[in-house]
Amino acid sequence: MSQPAAKTEMQNISTAGEDDSSSNGSDYPYPKKVPLVGQYPDSDPESQNFLPENKPCKKKYETEYHQGTASFGMSVFNLGNAIMGSGILGLSYAMANTGIALFVILLVAVAIFSLYSVHLLLKTANEGGALVYEQLGYKAFGTPGKLAASLSITMQNIGAMSSYLYIVKYELPTVISAFTGASDDEWYINGDYLVLLVSLCVILPLSLLRNLGYLGYTSGLSLLCMVFFLIVVIIKKFQIPCPLPSHNQTVSLGLNVSHADNSTDEDACRPKYFVINSKTVYAVPIITFAFVCHPAILPMYDELKDRSRKKMQGVANVSFLAMFIMYLLAALFGYLTFNENVGDELLHTYTKVYKFDVVLLIVRLAVLTAVTLTVPVVLFPIRTSINHLLCPNKDFSWIRHTVITVVLLAGTNTLVILVPTIRDIFGFIGSSAAAMLIFILPSAFYIRLVKKEPMMSVQKLGATGFLVCGILVMIGSMTLIILDWVENAPINDNGH
Repeated sequence: MSQPAAKTEMQNISTAGEDDSSSNGSDYPYPKKVPLVGQYPDSDPESQNFLPENKPCKKKYETEYHQGTASFGMSVFNLGNAIMGSGILGLSYAMANTGIALFVILLVAVAIFSLYSVHLLLKTANEGGALVYEQLGYKAFGTPGKLAASLSITMQNIGAMSSYLYIVKYELPTVISAFTGASDDEWYINGDYLVLLVSLCVILPLSLLRNLGYLGYTSGLSLLCMVFFLIVVIIKKFQIPCPLPSHNQTVSLGLNVSHADNSTDEDACRPKYFVINSKTVYAVPIITFAFVCHPAILPMYDELKDRSRKKMQGVANVSFLAMFIMYLLAALFGYLTFNENVGDELLHTYTKVYKFDVVLLIVRLAVLTAVTLTVPVVLFPIRTSINHLLCPNKDFSWIRHTVITVVLLAGTNTLVILVPTIRDIFGFIGSSAAAMLIFILPSAFYIRLVKKEPMMSVQKLGATGFLVCGILVMIGSMTLIILDWVENAPINDNGH
Protein backbone atom coordinates (compact mmCIF):
# COMPACT_ATOMS: atom_id res chain seq x y z
CA MET A 1 0.00 0.00 0.00
CA SER A 2 1.43 3.38 -0.93
CA GLN A 3 1.75 5.93 1.82
CA PRO A 4 -0.29 8.63 0.07
CA ALA A 5 -3.27 6.30 0.09
CA ALA A 6 -3.36 6.36 3.87
CA LYS A 7 -5.62 9.29 4.70
CA THR A 8 -6.25 10.63 8.16
CA GLU A 9 -9.50 9.52 9.72
CA MET A 10 -11.28 12.78 10.43
CA GLN A 11 -9.87 15.17 7.86
CA ASN A 12 -11.57 13.37 5.03
CA ILE A 13 -14.54 11.82 6.79
CA SER A 14 -17.00 14.33 5.39
CA THR A 15 -15.81 13.92 1.80
CA ALA A 16 -15.28 10.16 1.72
CA GLY A 17 -18.77 9.50 0.46
CA GLU A 18 -18.38 12.07 -2.34
CA ASP A 19 -15.04 10.74 -3.54
CA ASP A 20 -15.78 7.05 -3.12
CA SER A 21 -17.11 6.38 -6.58
CA SER A 22 -14.90 8.71 -8.57
CA SER A 23 -11.41 8.77 -7.11
CA ASN A 24 -10.66 5.26 -5.90
CA GLY A 25 -9.39 4.11 -9.22
CA SER A 26 -6.65 6.73 -9.35
CA ASP A 27 -5.81 6.85 -5.64
CA TYR A 28 -5.30 3.11 -5.25
CA PRO A 29 -3.04 1.44 -7.83
CA TYR A 30 -3.88 -1.95 -6.29
CA PRO A 31 -7.25 -3.35 -5.37
CA LYS A 32 -8.37 -2.94 -1.80
CA LYS A 33 -7.74 -5.79 0.55
CA VAL A 34 -10.12 -6.87 3.28
CA PRO A 35 -9.30 -7.96 6.83
CA LEU A 36 -9.76 -11.51 8.05
CA VAL A 37 -13.26 -10.92 9.32
CA GLY A 38 -13.94 -9.27 6.07
CA GLN A 39 -16.26 -6.43 6.89
CA TYR A 40 -14.44 -3.60 5.07
CA PRO A 41 -11.64 -2.96 2.63
CA ASP A 42 -8.62 -2.30 4.75
CA SER A 43 -6.72 0.09 2.56
CA ASP A 44 -7.82 2.81 4.98
CA PRO A 45 -10.97 2.08 6.97
CA GLU A 46 -10.46 5.27 8.97
CA SER A 47 -11.34 7.32 5.89
CA GLN A 48 -14.32 5.19 4.87
CA ASN A 49 -17.68 6.90 5.14
CA PHE A 50 -19.44 4.15 7.05
CA LEU A 51 -22.20 6.51 8.16
CA PRO A 52 -22.58 8.81 5.16
CA GLU A 53 -24.10 12.23 5.44
CA ASN A 54 -27.55 12.87 4.09
CA LYS A 55 -26.96 13.79 0.47
CA PRO A 56 -29.08 13.63 -2.66
CA CYS A 57 -29.31 10.15 -4.12
CA LYS A 58 -27.04 9.38 -7.03
CA LYS A 59 -28.63 8.25 -10.20
CA LYS A 60 -28.00 4.75 -11.43
CA TYR A 61 -25.52 5.79 -14.11
CA GLU A 62 -23.43 7.67 -11.52
CA THR A 63 -22.63 4.47 -9.62
CA GLU A 64 -21.48 2.84 -12.87
CA TYR A 65 -19.26 5.71 -14.04
CA HIS A 66 -16.17 4.89 -11.97
CA GLN A 67 -14.11 2.03 -13.39
CA GLY A 68 -12.26 -0.09 -10.85
CA THR A 69 -8.82 -1.63 -11.16
CA ALA A 70 -9.20 -5.05 -9.47
CA SER A 71 -9.01 -8.10 -11.71
CA PHE A 72 -11.39 -11.01 -11.37
CA GLY A 73 -8.73 -13.15 -9.66
CA MET A 74 -7.70 -10.47 -7.20
CA SER A 75 -11.34 -9.80 -6.37
CA VAL A 76 -11.84 -13.50 -5.67
CA PHE A 77 -8.81 -13.45 -3.35
CA ASN A 78 -9.97 -10.32 -1.54
CA LEU A 79 -13.49 -11.64 -1.07
CA GLY A 80 -11.99 -14.88 0.23
CA ASN A 81 -10.15 -12.78 2.80
CA ALA A 82 -13.44 -11.12 3.68
CA ILE A 83 -15.24 -14.42 4.21
CA MET A 84 -12.52 -16.33 6.02
CA GLY A 85 -12.38 -15.59 9.72
CA SER A 86 -12.19 -17.09 13.17
CA GLY A 87 -15.50 -18.86 12.55
CA ILE A 88 -13.59 -21.71 10.91
CA LEU A 89 -12.31 -22.69 14.37
CA GLY A 90 -15.85 -23.39 15.60
CA LEU A 91 -17.16 -25.44 12.68
CA SER A 92 -15.98 -28.83 13.99
CA TYR A 93 -17.90 -28.14 17.20
CA ALA A 94 -20.98 -27.38 15.12
CA MET A 95 -20.55 -30.66 13.22
CA ALA A 96 -20.13 -32.61 16.48
CA ASN A 97 -23.50 -31.30 17.65
CA THR A 98 -25.39 -31.79 14.39
CA GLY A 99 -23.77 -34.85 12.82
CA ILE A 100 -22.01 -34.96 9.45
CA ALA A 101 -25.10 -35.12 7.24
CA LEU A 102 -27.08 -32.41 9.02
CA PHE A 103 -24.03 -30.15 9.15
CA VAL A 104 -23.45 -30.48 5.41
CA ILE A 105 -27.11 -29.63 4.78
CA LEU A 106 -26.84 -26.53 6.97
CA LEU A 107 -23.51 -25.48 5.44
CA VAL A 108 -24.88 -25.79 1.90
CA ALA A 109 -28.05 -23.90 2.87
CA VAL A 110 -26.21 -20.99 4.50
CA ALA A 111 -23.76 -20.77 1.57
CA ILE A 112 -26.63 -20.65 -0.95
CA PHE A 113 -28.54 -18.11 1.14
CA SER A 114 -25.40 -15.99 1.42
CA LEU A 115 -24.96 -16.01 -2.37
CA TYR A 116 -28.62 -15.10 -2.84
CA SER A 117 -28.07 -12.24 -0.40
CA VAL A 118 -25.13 -11.05 -2.53
CA HIS A 119 -27.43 -11.15 -5.57
CA LEU A 120 -29.98 -8.97 -3.77
CA LEU A 121 -27.30 -6.49 -2.66
CA LEU A 122 -25.83 -6.10 -6.14
CA LYS A 123 -29.20 -5.60 -7.77
CA THR A 124 -30.25 -3.15 -5.08
CA ALA A 125 -26.99 -1.20 -5.45
CA ASN A 126 -27.57 -0.80 -9.19
CA GLU A 127 -31.15 0.33 -8.74
CA GLY A 128 -30.61 2.38 -5.59
CA GLY A 129 -27.46 4.14 -6.73
CA ALA A 130 -25.27 3.42 -3.67
CA LEU A 131 -22.14 1.35 -3.18
CA VAL A 132 -21.91 1.56 0.61
CA TYR A 133 -24.02 -0.63 2.88
CA GLU A 134 -25.16 2.22 5.10
CA GLN A 135 -26.05 4.39 2.12
CA LEU A 136 -28.44 1.68 0.96
CA GLY A 137 -29.94 1.67 4.44
CA TYR A 138 -30.43 5.42 4.34
CA LYS A 139 -31.96 5.41 0.87
CA ALA A 140 -34.29 2.58 1.80
CA PHE A 141 -35.47 3.64 5.26
CA GLY A 142 -33.82 6.96 6.05
CA THR A 143 -31.89 7.41 9.28
CA PRO A 144 -33.34 4.26 10.94
CA GLY A 145 -32.10 2.17 8.02
CA LYS A 146 -28.66 3.75 8.18
CA LEU A 147 -28.45 3.15 11.93
CA ALA A 148 -29.66 -0.44 11.58
CA ALA A 149 -26.94 -1.16 9.02
CA SER A 150 -24.28 0.62 11.07
CA LEU A 151 -25.28 -1.11 14.29
CA SER A 152 -25.27 -4.54 12.64
CA ILE A 153 -21.83 -3.98 11.12
CA THR A 154 -20.47 -2.63 14.41
CA MET A 155 -21.86 -5.60 16.35
CA GLN A 156 -20.35 -7.99 13.80
CA ASN A 157 -16.97 -6.28 14.10
CA ILE A 158 -17.09 -6.31 17.89
CA GLY A 159 -17.91 -10.02 17.71
CA ALA A 160 -14.95 -10.54 15.39
CA MET A 161 -12.64 -8.60 17.73
CA SER A 162 -13.89 -10.63 20.68
CA SER A 163 -13.32 -13.93 18.88
CA TYR A 164 -9.76 -12.88 17.98
CA LEU A 165 -9.00 -11.91 21.57
CA TYR A 166 -10.51 -15.20 22.68
CA ILE A 167 -8.01 -16.99 20.45
CA VAL A 168 -5.25 -15.05 22.26
CA LYS A 169 -6.80 -16.10 25.58
CA TYR A 170 -6.92 -19.75 24.51
CA GLU A 171 -3.67 -20.16 22.60
CA LEU A 172 -1.06 -17.81 24.07
CA PRO A 173 -0.90 -19.67 27.43
CA THR A 174 -0.29 -22.91 25.51
CA VAL A 175 2.55 -21.31 23.54
CA ILE A 176 4.20 -19.83 26.63
CA SER A 177 3.84 -23.12 28.50
CA ALA A 178 5.46 -24.97 25.59
CA PHE A 179 8.50 -22.68 25.68
CA THR A 180 8.88 -22.34 29.45
CA GLY A 181 7.42 -25.59 30.78
CA ALA A 182 5.52 -23.53 33.38
CA SER A 183 2.56 -25.02 35.20
CA ASP A 184 -0.98 -23.65 34.97
CA ASP A 185 -0.57 -22.08 38.42
CA GLU A 186 1.80 -19.39 37.15
CA TRP A 187 0.20 -15.98 36.60
CA TYR A 188 1.73 -15.62 33.14
CA ILE A 189 -0.12 -18.76 32.02
CA ASN A 190 -3.48 -17.22 32.92
CA GLY A 191 -5.38 -16.40 29.73
CA ASP A 192 -7.23 -13.43 31.27
CA TYR A 193 -4.00 -11.72 32.28
CA LEU A 194 -2.38 -12.43 28.93
CA VAL A 195 -5.22 -11.02 26.84
CA LEU A 196 -5.07 -7.81 28.90
CA LEU A 197 -1.30 -7.65 28.51
CA VAL A 198 -1.42 -8.16 24.73
CA SER A 199 -4.22 -5.60 24.38
CA LEU A 200 -2.29 -3.00 26.39
CA CYS A 201 1.19 -3.54 24.95
CA VAL A 202 0.49 -4.46 21.32
CA ILE A 203 -3.08 -3.87 20.20
CA LEU A 204 -3.65 -0.48 21.84
CA PRO A 205 -0.56 1.24 20.34
CA LEU A 206 -1.40 -0.12 16.88
CA SER A 207 -5.04 0.89 17.24
CA LEU A 208 -4.07 4.48 18.09
CA LEU A 209 -2.49 4.94 14.65
CA ARG A 210 -4.44 7.31 12.40
CA ASN A 211 -4.07 5.03 9.36
CA LEU A 212 -3.70 1.32 8.82
CA GLY A 213 -0.45 1.39 6.89
CA TYR A 214 1.19 -2.02 6.79
CA LEU A 215 -1.63 -3.49 8.90
CA GLY A 216 -3.70 -3.58 5.73
CA TYR A 217 -1.74 -6.58 4.53
CA THR A 218 -2.64 -8.74 7.52
CA SER A 219 -5.68 -9.93 5.58
CA GLY A 220 -3.49 -11.99 3.25
CA LEU A 221 -1.44 -13.25 6.19
CA SER A 222 -4.59 -14.32 7.98
CA LEU A 223 -5.87 -16.29 5.00
CA LEU A 224 -2.51 -18.03 4.58
CA CYS A 225 -2.49 -18.91 8.29
CA MET A 226 -5.92 -20.50 7.99
CA VAL A 227 -4.86 -22.50 4.92
CA PHE A 228 -1.84 -23.73 6.90
CA PHE A 229 -4.14 -24.56 9.81
CA LEU A 230 -6.42 -26.57 7.49
CA ILE A 231 -3.48 -28.59 6.13
CA VAL A 232 -2.34 -29.40 9.68
CA VAL A 233 -5.88 -30.43 10.69
CA ILE A 234 -6.01 -32.89 7.80
CA ILE A 235 -2.56 -34.32 8.58
CA LYS A 236 -3.27 -34.68 12.31
CA LYS A 237 -6.39 -36.72 11.57
CA PHE A 238 -4.12 -39.56 10.43
CA GLN A 239 -1.66 -39.17 13.33
CA ILE A 240 -4.00 -39.02 16.33
CA PRO A 241 -5.60 -42.36 17.24
CA CYS A 242 -9.09 -42.86 18.53
CA PRO A 243 -9.85 -43.08 21.42
CA LEU A 244 -7.65 -40.14 22.29
CA PRO A 245 -4.40 -40.92 24.09
CA SER A 246 -3.53 -39.09 27.28
CA HIS A 247 -0.64 -36.62 27.55
CA ASN A 248 1.74 -39.28 28.82
CA GLN A 249 1.14 -41.50 25.82
CA THR A 250 3.27 -40.96 22.75
CA VAL A 251 1.51 -40.07 19.54
CA SER A 252 3.94 -41.23 16.89
CA LEU A 253 3.80 -40.17 13.28
CA GLY A 254 2.16 -42.86 11.20
CA LEU A 255 1.76 -45.19 14.20
CA ASN A 256 -1.62 -46.71 14.95
CA VAL A 257 -1.96 -47.08 18.71
CA SER A 258 -4.14 -50.02 19.68
CA HIS A 259 -6.68 -49.84 22.50
CA ALA A 260 -8.95 -52.26 24.25
CA ASP A 261 -11.69 -53.28 21.86
CA ASN A 262 -14.80 -52.39 23.80
CA SER A 263 -18.17 -51.08 22.75
CA THR A 264 -17.73 -47.75 24.53
CA ASP A 265 -14.57 -46.89 22.60
CA GLU A 266 -16.08 -48.08 19.33
CA ASP A 267 -19.16 -45.93 19.85
CA ALA A 268 -17.08 -42.89 20.78
CA CYS A 269 -15.02 -43.25 17.61
CA ARG A 270 -17.94 -43.88 15.28
CA PRO A 271 -18.94 -40.71 13.37
CA LYS A 272 -22.54 -39.60 13.80
CA TYR A 273 -24.58 -38.40 10.84
CA PHE A 274 -27.53 -36.83 12.66
CA VAL A 275 -27.25 -35.43 16.18
CA ILE A 276 -29.78 -33.36 18.09
CA ASN A 277 -28.90 -32.04 21.54
CA SER A 278 -28.98 -28.82 23.54
CA LYS A 279 -25.90 -27.51 21.69
CA THR A 280 -27.31 -28.08 18.20
CA VAL A 281 -28.84 -24.61 18.34
CA TYR A 282 -25.34 -23.09 18.04
CA ALA A 283 -24.72 -24.69 14.64
CA VAL A 284 -26.63 -22.23 12.44
CA PRO A 285 -25.24 -19.09 14.18
CA ILE A 286 -21.68 -20.47 13.99
CA ILE A 287 -22.02 -21.21 10.27
CA THR A 288 -23.71 -17.87 9.63
CA PHE A 289 -20.93 -16.05 11.52
CA ALA A 290 -18.36 -17.83 9.33
CA PHE A 291 -19.95 -16.65 6.05
CA VAL A 292 -20.53 -12.96 6.81
CA CYS A 293 -18.76 -10.68 4.33
CA HIS A 294 -21.64 -8.67 2.92
CA PRO A 295 -20.60 -5.13 3.92
CA ALA A 296 -17.43 -5.73 1.85
CA ILE A 297 -19.34 -6.78 -1.28
CA LEU A 298 -20.27 -3.29 -2.49
CA PRO A 299 -16.81 -1.67 -2.07
CA MET A 300 -15.31 -4.66 -3.93
CA TYR A 301 -17.93 -4.26 -6.63
CA ASP A 302 -16.87 -0.63 -6.92
CA GLU A 303 -13.22 -1.68 -7.41
CA LEU A 304 -13.89 -4.49 -9.92
CA LYS A 305 -12.39 -3.83 -13.34
CA ASP A 306 -14.98 -3.66 -16.15
CA ARG A 307 -17.56 -4.38 -13.53
CA SER A 308 -21.00 -5.75 -14.11
CA ARG A 309 -23.45 -7.37 -11.77
CA LYS A 310 -22.95 -10.71 -13.51
CA LYS A 311 -19.15 -10.50 -13.16
CA MET A 312 -19.31 -9.62 -9.47
CA GLN A 313 -21.75 -12.45 -8.87
CA GLY A 314 -19.19 -14.74 -10.52
CA VAL A 315 -16.52 -13.44 -8.13
CA ALA A 316 -18.83 -14.22 -5.21
CA ASN A 317 -19.64 -17.69 -6.54
CA VAL A 318 -15.97 -18.66 -6.84
CA SER A 319 -15.02 -17.18 -3.46
CA PHE A 320 -17.92 -18.79 -1.62
CA LEU A 321 -17.21 -22.15 -3.27
CA ALA A 322 -13.54 -22.01 -2.20
CA MET A 323 -14.46 -21.05 1.37
CA PHE A 324 -17.21 -23.69 1.44
CA ILE A 325 -14.64 -26.38 0.58
CA MET A 326 -12.20 -25.09 3.22
CA TYR A 327 -14.91 -24.92 5.86
CA LEU A 328 -16.18 -28.40 5.07
CA LEU A 329 -12.69 -29.94 5.18
CA ALA A 330 -11.75 -28.19 8.42
CA ALA A 331 -15.01 -29.19 10.10
CA LEU A 332 -14.94 -32.76 8.82
CA PHE A 333 -11.33 -33.63 9.65
CA GLY A 334 -11.48 -31.81 12.97
CA TYR A 335 -14.61 -33.74 13.91
CA LEU A 336 -13.24 -37.10 12.71
CA THR A 337 -10.11 -36.50 14.80
CA PHE A 338 -11.88 -35.79 18.09
CA ASN A 339 -15.47 -36.90 17.47
CA GLU A 340 -17.62 -36.04 20.50
CA ASN A 341 -14.55 -34.66 22.32
CA VAL A 342 -14.08 -31.71 19.95
CA GLY A 343 -14.02 -28.37 21.75
CA ASP A 344 -15.68 -25.12 20.77
CA GLU A 345 -12.31 -23.85 19.47
CA LEU A 346 -10.66 -26.55 17.35
CA LEU A 347 -7.04 -25.45 17.63
CA HIS A 348 -7.20 -25.47 21.42
CA THR A 349 -8.69 -28.98 21.37
CA TYR A 350 -5.30 -30.39 20.33
CA THR A 351 -4.03 -29.66 23.85
CA LYS A 352 -6.04 -32.72 24.91
CA VAL A 353 -3.47 -34.82 23.04
CA TYR A 354 -0.25 -32.81 22.80
CA LYS A 355 1.60 -30.87 25.45
CA PHE A 356 4.21 -29.97 22.87
CA ASP A 357 4.13 -30.37 19.10
CA VAL A 358 6.36 -28.34 16.80
CA VAL A 359 3.91 -28.12 13.89
CA LEU A 360 0.99 -27.10 16.11
CA LEU A 361 3.24 -24.60 17.88
CA ILE A 362 4.05 -22.99 14.52
CA VAL A 363 0.33 -22.90 13.66
CA ARG A 364 -0.46 -21.27 16.99
CA LEU A 365 2.25 -18.64 16.57
CA ALA A 366 1.08 -17.85 13.04
CA VAL A 367 -2.57 -17.60 14.05
CA LEU A 368 -1.75 -15.51 17.13
CA THR A 369 0.31 -13.09 15.03
CA ALA A 370 -2.45 -12.79 12.44
CA VAL A 371 -5.32 -12.22 14.87
CA THR A 372 -3.34 -9.80 17.04
CA LEU A 373 -2.54 -7.63 14.01
CA THR A 374 -6.09 -7.93 12.69
CA VAL A 375 -7.80 -6.58 15.82
CA PRO A 376 -6.69 -2.97 15.08
CA VAL A 377 -7.89 -3.39 11.48
CA VAL A 378 -11.35 -4.37 12.71
CA LEU A 379 -11.39 -1.65 15.37
CA PHE A 380 -10.73 1.20 12.88
CA PRO A 381 -14.14 1.21 11.14
CA ILE A 382 -15.96 0.81 14.46
CA ARG A 383 -14.22 3.89 15.86
CA THR A 384 -14.86 5.84 12.66
CA SER A 385 -18.55 4.96 12.79
CA ILE A 386 -18.82 6.03 16.44
CA ASN A 387 -16.87 9.21 15.72
CA HIS A 388 -19.17 10.09 12.86
CA LEU A 389 -22.25 9.41 14.95
CA LEU A 390 -21.13 11.49 17.95
CA CYS A 391 -19.06 14.23 16.35
CA PRO A 392 -19.71 14.32 12.59
CA ASN A 393 -18.64 17.93 12.05
CA LYS A 394 -15.75 18.27 14.48
CA ASP A 395 -12.06 18.26 13.61
CA PHE A 396 -9.80 15.40 14.58
CA SER A 397 -9.00 15.23 18.29
CA TRP A 398 -6.37 12.95 19.77
CA ILE A 399 -8.23 12.96 23.08
CA ARG A 400 -11.49 11.79 21.51
CA HIS A 401 -9.59 9.37 19.27
CA THR A 402 -7.81 7.83 22.27
CA VAL A 403 -10.87 7.71 24.53
CA ILE A 404 -12.99 5.87 21.95
CA THR A 405 -10.16 3.41 21.27
CA VAL A 406 -9.57 2.69 24.96
CA VAL A 407 -13.30 2.29 25.68
CA LEU A 408 -13.73 -0.13 22.75
CA LEU A 409 -10.74 -2.24 23.77
CA ALA A 410 -11.71 -2.19 27.46
CA GLY A 411 -15.26 -3.25 26.64
CA THR A 412 -14.10 -6.03 24.33
CA ASN A 413 -11.59 -7.32 26.89
CA THR A 414 -14.26 -7.31 29.58
CA LEU A 415 -16.51 -9.31 27.27
CA VAL A 416 -13.77 -11.84 26.56
CA ILE A 417 -12.94 -12.26 30.25
CA LEU A 418 -16.54 -12.57 31.44
CA VAL A 419 -18.08 -14.66 28.63
CA PRO A 420 -17.32 -18.33 29.38
CA THR A 421 -16.57 -19.64 25.88
CA ILE A 422 -15.95 -18.49 22.33
CA ARG A 423 -19.02 -20.54 21.38
CA ASP A 424 -21.23 -17.98 23.11
CA ILE A 425 -19.73 -15.17 21.04
CA PHE A 426 -20.19 -17.14 17.81
CA GLY A 427 -23.75 -17.98 18.83
CA PHE A 428 -24.88 -14.51 19.88
CA ILE A 429 -23.27 -12.55 17.04
CA GLY A 430 -24.17 -15.20 14.47
CA SER A 431 -27.83 -15.15 15.45
CA SER A 432 -28.09 -11.35 15.67
CA ALA A 433 -25.71 -9.18 13.62
CA ALA A 434 -24.80 -11.88 11.08
CA ALA A 435 -28.46 -12.75 10.52
CA MET A 436 -29.20 -9.06 9.97
CA LEU A 437 -26.37 -8.63 7.45
CA ILE A 438 -27.06 -11.82 5.48
CA PHE A 439 -30.83 -12.28 5.64
CA ILE A 440 -32.80 -9.29 6.85
CA LEU A 441 -31.18 -6.08 5.61
CA PRO A 442 -30.39 -7.14 1.98
CA SER A 443 -33.91 -8.44 1.43
CA ALA A 444 -35.49 -5.38 3.09
CA PHE A 445 -33.35 -3.02 0.98
CA TYR A 446 -34.27 -4.94 -2.17
CA ILE A 447 -38.00 -4.84 -1.48
CA ARG A 448 -37.89 -1.12 -0.76
CA LEU A 449 -35.50 0.18 -3.44
CA VAL A 450 -36.09 -2.01 -6.53
CA LYS A 451 -39.15 -0.24 -7.92
CA LYS A 452 -39.37 -1.76 -11.39
CA GLU A 453 -40.56 -5.12 -10.06
CA PRO A 454 -44.12 -5.38 -8.69
CA MET A 455 -44.61 -6.64 -5.17
CA MET A 456 -46.27 -9.83 -6.40
CA SER A 457 -43.43 -10.69 -8.79
CA VAL A 458 -41.41 -13.85 -8.24
CA GLN A 459 -38.33 -11.78 -7.34
CA LYS A 460 -40.10 -9.68 -4.70
CA LEU A 461 -41.90 -12.70 -3.26
CA GLY A 462 -38.58 -14.53 -3.02
CA ALA A 463 -37.02 -11.57 -1.22
CA THR A 464 -40.01 -11.39 1.11
CA GLY A 465 -39.70 -15.08 1.94
CA PHE A 466 -35.98 -14.57 2.53
CA LEU A 467 -36.76 -11.70 4.90
CA VAL A 468 -39.26 -13.78 6.85
CA CYS A 469 -36.77 -16.68 6.97
CA GLY A 470 -34.09 -14.35 8.36
CA ILE A 471 -36.39 -13.00 11.06
CA LEU A 472 -37.36 -16.54 12.09
CA VAL A 473 -33.71 -17.66 12.16
CA MET A 474 -32.70 -14.67 14.29
CA ILE A 475 -35.58 -14.92 16.77
CA GLY A 476 -35.47 -18.72 16.96
CA SER A 477 -31.70 -18.96 17.40
CA MET A 478 -31.54 -16.14 19.96
CA THR A 479 -34.40 -17.63 21.97
CA LEU A 480 -32.90 -21.13 22.06
CA ILE A 481 -29.42 -19.84 22.87
CA ILE A 482 -30.73 -17.74 25.76
CA LEU A 483 -32.68 -20.75 27.04
CA ASP A 484 -29.48 -22.81 26.88
CA TRP A 485 -27.64 -20.15 28.87
CA VAL A 486 -30.38 -20.14 31.50
CA GLU A 487 -30.73 -23.92 31.80
CA ASN A 488 -27.06 -24.87 31.64
CA ALA A 489 -24.48 -23.41 33.96
CA PRO A 490 -21.59 -21.94 31.94
CA ILE A 491 -18.36 -23.91 32.03
CA ASN A 492 -15.10 -22.07 31.57
CA ASP A 493 -13.32 -24.22 29.00
CA ASN A 494 -10.24 -22.13 28.39
CA GLY A 495 -8.19 -24.48 30.51
CA HIS A 496 -6.32 -21.77 32.37
